[in-house]
Amino acid sequence: MFPVTDPHTLRQQTYADDEAFFIRRGIHEQYTVPKVDFHQWVLRRIQWHGDERVLDVGCGPGVYSTALAQYQPNVSYYGLDFSPGMLTKHPMRQSVSVGDVQDIPFPAHTFDVVMANHMLYHVPDIDRAIQEFRRVLKPGGVLITATNSIENMPQFRELYKRALLVLTTPGKKITVPLPNSHLFTLESGTRKLANYFYAIVRYDLPGTFVFSEIEPVIAYLESTRSLREPQLPPGISWEAVMAVVREQIKNQLNYVGELIVHKLTGVLVATDRGDFISDFLEHRE
Repeated sequence: MFPVTDPHTLRQQTYADDEAFFIRRGIHEQYTVPKVDFHQWVLRRIQWHGDERVLDVGCGPGVYSTALAQYQPNVSYYGLDFSPGMLTKHPMRQSVSVGDVQDIPFPAHTFDVVMANHMLYHVPDIDRAIQEFRRVLKPGGVLITATNSIENMPQFRELYKRALLVLTTPGKKITVPLPNSHLFTLESGTRKLANYFYAIVRYDLPGTFVFSEIEPVIAYLESTRSLREPQLPPGISWEAVMAVVREQIKNQLNYVGELIVHKLTGVLVATDRGDFISDFLEHRE
């Protein structure tokens, strides 16, 4: 099974706790230009009435529950996550449970909004998960799923590629590990959701990492180790790759003064009758 969708790997290694998550989150908040409250931006992509029942799948430590409480304090919030370790710091522990998105433990037509943010690319059967979203949504319900573009952070991919070239025998073909998010991107996700929902709209949020020092870059890359290391070619260690990557970044900072990493993330909103498509359907009928 592909390492980043293996349930055992995810539960025991990648998401055993929330440490790596908070490392990446802190770096995004400190080094992204322009500054944007991403979680609030995501929530504001749909029209809220204020009394919705919301299911937050892959809720982790609850960053969206906090943002939602600030923006729409009267909604009814429920969280679901595959990993117990990710729930230990959730601010609404009484409203969250451990469960599998491929078999959501709620009856059909329960929720007005389902949020599945930056998590579908970890699911072994993405189509089954999307079918479950549709099942638990009310007929006019809305799915919000934030994810990355396939073009997200290409400079990090180039760092890995050059490191592998240095460490590989000349003439030997190399395969650069793809980021886990390539399994469900803004591009491919639009097509997947179109198989199950009547209407999908895509919102993009471009941004940039600007690094003038090496350690935050290394910390970010190290936080992805459990996802990337299993994909390395035989005979090449993670430590060796990171040593070469560190040298590349050091040279970049010495000669240019900063490392620029382009980000492209966004949100897909899907529905059959609600939100942005409701006026169209009303006038058509």
